Amino acid sequence: MLSILAAVSGLYDIVVGAFLLFGADRLAAIFGVPPASPRIFSDLNALFLIAVGAGYYLPWQDPVRYRGYLWVMGPFLKGAGASAFLLDYLFRGSPASFLFFAACDGTLALLTLWALLRDNR
Repeated sequence: MLSILAAVSGLYDIVVGAFLLFGADRLAAIFGVPPASPRIFSDLNALFLIAVGAGYYLPWQDPVRYRGYLWVMGPFLKGAGASAFLLDYLFRGSPASFLFFAACDGTLALLTLWALLRDNR
C-alpha cells in the first residue's frame, strides 16, 4: 500500500508542478485567479512540487527504508498544505476552486498516515 501511495503522490506532485511550470497562465485561468506576478513565484512553486514528486521515487521502490520521506511529505507536508488551502479560503477569501487542492492533498495525507500507522503494527 505504501508503494502505491508513494507512486500516486509523486505523480500528483509532478503533474501539478509541470502544469504550473509550463502552463501557469492557463492553470490560473482554470482556477479563476490572475497569474502569479512576478512569474518566478509560480516557477519556484512548480520546481518545488516536481522535486518533491521526484523524491517519491525512493519510497515507491523501498517504502520500508524511506518511511521518513513518506511521513514528512505525506501527513506533514500534504496535511499542512490542505490546511493552508482551507484556512486561506476561510479567512482570506481565496477562490473555492482552491479547495480542490485541499481535498487532493488532504486525502493523500490521510491515506498515507493510515498506511504508515497500519504498516507499523
